[in-house]
Amino acid sequence: MPDWIGTWRNQYGSTVIIEDDAEGAIRGTFRTALEDSSFFGQELPIHGAACGDVIGFTAAGQGKAGPAAVSYTGILRESKLEMLWHTVAGQTLTASAEGAPARMVRVGAWRAFGTSLDVFERVE
Repeated sequence: MPDWIGTWRNQYGSTVIIEDDAEGAIRGTFRTALEDSSFFGQELPIHGAACGDVIGFTAAGQGKAGPAAVSYTGILRESKLEMLWHTVAGQTLTASAEGAPARMVRVGAWRAFGTSLDVFERVE
């Protein structure tokens, strides 16, 4: 089984620090580098599982526009974590016009989810 413990950084500068991988249980923290992320400026705990060269973990917390979560699922290939991620947030901040005050709006499920792919490399 791979040694998952360490600091991993993706192509945007976001980091995952895996502090424990005992018996396949993953624990650590996630910090996004993206200023437009709901979680920008926060360090969120992650919890997950790993088996062989596959891994999955989730973080959830209070984002800029209410509760949000991100889940990563990936595979270790050539010392890189190829990770598919999903986000969910049931609210968004929106304004009626430029310069108008923003307000919180609940969104439908079709709008609440996002999916993409990142590559993380171990940096420590």
